[in-house]
Amino acid sequence: MLAALLLAGTLASGCTQVLHHGYMIPDGALSQIALGASQDQVLIVLGTPSTVATISGEVFYYISQRGEQTSFLPEREVDRRVIGVYFDKNRRVERLADYGIKDGRIFDYVSRTTPSGGKENDYLALAFRPYLPGM
Repeated sequence: MLAALLLAGTLASGCTQVLHHGYMIPDGALSQIALGASQDQVLIVLGTPSTVATISGEVFYYISQRGEQTSFLPEREVDRRVIGVYFDKNRRVERLADYGIKDGRIFDYVSRTTPSGGKENDYLALAFRPYLPGM
């Protein structure tokens, strides 16, 4: 019995797959988006967004998840990222954000800040619901 458990553990630990879902941003793509770039330029570089919001201007959101699956066990999500491209009233890039979770809070890896309250924070909280305590 012990040998069967050891064999099963060895097989399970050696068969981990990394799975990606949603929008996978190409390496260097964000650096190609300059402040002031047009929406058309963003669409050429990044493609169609996962969703679009109108939070005091238009925002393109590109959402991705990374999961791991070991052998026959169910997939477990280990990371979620949301890229936000914010446009001004002239449909020009006003700012970029790369949101993830750090220390249990939504964190923008571009500006190195956590978003303040309001509609944007509510929208991001929905996207990160599984990761935020109390949600």
